Amino acid sequence: MLNRSTGISRTFRRRDYVKITIFGFALTALWQSMHAIILPLRILDFVAESQKNTYLGLMTLTGLLLAVVVQPIAGAISDRSSFKWGRRRPYILLGSIVALLLIPGVGYVGSYAAIFAVYCLLQASTNTAQGPYQAFIPEMVPEGKRGLASGVKGLLEILGGAVLIYLSGILMGQYSADTGSLWLWVVLAVLAIVLLGAMVATVVSVKEPSVTGDRQRTSLLSTLHQTLKDIRTNHDFIWFLVSRMLVFMAFTTIQQFALYFLRDIIGVTNPAEATARFSVLAVAAMLVVVWPAGYFSDRIGRKPITIAAGLLGALGIAVIFFSQNYGTILWAAVIIGIAMGVFNSTNWALATDLVAKGEEARYLAIANMATAGGAALARLIGPVIDFFNGYSPGLGYKVMLLVCLVYFIAGSTLVAKIKRRS
Repeated sequence: MLNRSTGISRTFRRRDYVKITIFGFALTALWQSMHAIILPLRILDFVAESQKNTYLGLMTLTGLLLAVVVQPIAGAISDRSSFKWGRRRPYILLGSIVALLLIPGVGYVGSYAAIFAVYCLLQASTNTAQGPYQAFIPEMVPEGKRGLASGVKGLLEILGGAVLIYLSGILMGQYSADTGSLWLWVVLAVLAIVLLGAMVATVVSVKEPSVTGDRQRTSLLSTLHQTLKDIRTNHDFIWFLVSRMLVFMAFTTIQQFALYFLRDIIGVTNPAEATARFSVLAVAAMLVVVWPAGYFSDRIGRKPITIAAGLLGALGIAVIFFSQNYGTILWAAVIIGIAMGVFNSTNWALATDLVAKGEEARYLAIANMATAGGAALARLIGPVIDFFNGYSPGLGYKVMLLVCLVYFIAGSTLVAKIKRRS
């Protein structure tokens, strides 16, 4: 039964948690594999070894800045849509179909410029789907269960990243542009199948609440203007965005440049497989804590758990900084994984607390601007790494780790600035 004033179901069944979050499994699987394994190896086919961090950072920075623009626009447009079969699912369908057409381009193209273009278009298409998709939790889940729903969302996203990044790492460990290109195509095919399956499951199984009343139709320019106005006037939301952005800058920096760090500093023989193990351990740790974190955030509050998570992430970075042993670094991956699992769950629940009624997709797209924006800004460290490595071998990676430490500490403590009790 629906509450007529809000459109939110009074009864929310266990399987409904999976229905409204399964699409996140596929999106995370796609982008974790792309950013951590596929793109770092593909870029080595096109650019000089000494400039690999710079070119990787430039590509992913541009694509993620594009995501920052596309996602809130798509979310806002869906807020004002009134299709017979839902406001959100038509955009999930459209964005996914375009992404499925673009994924083979990652393997087909033969230059840095071409893969750069494919990557940016893939970002635009998936974010066209993701902006509307994120409205499902505040729109369909009763308020007292949103922490749990955010935990399930985080659980599936982490699971998607874990399974596919491990598979990608193992298969891409045999990749070379000359003789091992088949493995790249296998990985891309698997990612496409997962995305297709999650999209079909979402479009078919999710029953969106009916829209009551007339939806205001606005231009893209008006939508952008209103978005900027909302950010400027909502101080709690500003602190939330800055905090989230900094923590994701820390995590993304480690994730993005892990393959090169393990290759250049630790000296592992198979960087792709070593990176996959690092990521899988982090993800396994996330899986253990993400659901309990969401559950307890409904009872003891979002902010204290979020702050503790950020400080724990800083500890994990410190372990990596003071060790050059791969085994010890794997323990650091577990610490960072626990931190990010707790942070993902409780921080997203905090976001759902701060959204305005009737503007769920736009507000959560703005919230995810912090995720994409932090991920984008994290790439700026690429040229810095190459610069300091040129000055002294390995120095660039030490600078990278110190910056991550600052990001984690600053991001976690800024949550205390949010005045709303959570």
